[in-house]
Amino acid sequence: MYWNSLNEVLKAQYGCKVYKLSLSSGCGCPNRDRDGRHGCIFCDGAGAFAAAGSIPDQLKEAKARVAGKIKGDAKYIAYFQSFTNTYASPEYLKPLFCAAMEPDDVVILSIATRPDCLDEPILDLLEECNRIKPVWVELGLQTIHPEVAQHIRRGYPLSCYDRAVRELKKRGISVIVHQILGLPGETQEQMVETTEYIGRSGADGIKLHLLHVLEGTELADEWRKGEVPVLELEEYIPILEQCIEHLPREIVIHRLTGDGAKRDLLAPLWSGDKKRVLNAIHRAFLRDDVEQGRWYQN
Repeated sequence: MYWNSLNEVLKAQYGCKVYKLSLSSGCGCPNRDRDGRHGCIFCDGAGAFAAAGSIPDQLKEAKARVAGKIKGDAKYIAYFQSFTNTYASPEYLKPLFCAAMEPDDVVILSIATRPDCLDEPILDLLEECNRIKPVWVELGLQTIHPEVAQHIRRGYPLSCYDRAVRELKKRGISVIVHQILGLPGETQEQMVETTEYIGRSGADGIKLHLLHVLEGTELADEWRKGEVPVLELEEYIPILEQCIEHLPREIVIHRLTGDGAKRDLLAPLWSGDKKRVLNAIHRAFLRDDVEQGRWYQN
């Protein structure tokens, strides 16, 4: 059994556990602005434009939240998570990014964004930050299939993703790509095709998410009408295994599933028990002798 786990990669590199500290940049999302509705159909808008205080205060609060988990030494990733964290001017973003990287125990700056929000000045800023500490840029691709991307209202073509990866890699910046498994109308074969594409695209890491339905989303409306089936755990795990075996061995797997806030989760309810889900995934990987890269062909 082999899969290239982020936790193991970070432990080997830094000699201790590395924790993510979720931060808010206060940025919104161009997709939500463009359509005047809710952007992607699965987006619940949680955290939009949150007034979360200064970056030093956010770091302090985030460290307090994970303090109970820490045993021994620890390092941190400053993670700008919600919405599109390059959807602003470089002048606005630079002090936020620099403040997040300033503490000695913060070893990585991670920025979640969209491929269509990476123009030249923003790329230059990211390159500048990457000379100070390693920068990861997370891109929400979700699928390579145009009809599915249109249905979820992703809002940009695949060529935009390709350009973003190319420009980021040209500047030495690590790229992590998000894929959702179980999108409406998508077959298992199509899901694996997306995974293979990500593996060939130059991505350094991947986050594999389960499609889950949250209250307050357009996806919830479709689900209530019976138009959106959701995966059972027994369906999700074999798809996940197939995807991993079609990835190159060197790509780092940052996430094996995804879950929403329990207060807003409508379906599938099994995804709310994260510990049980991860234990089931790890048992299945061992049982099935999952081998990352087994079926990958470049």
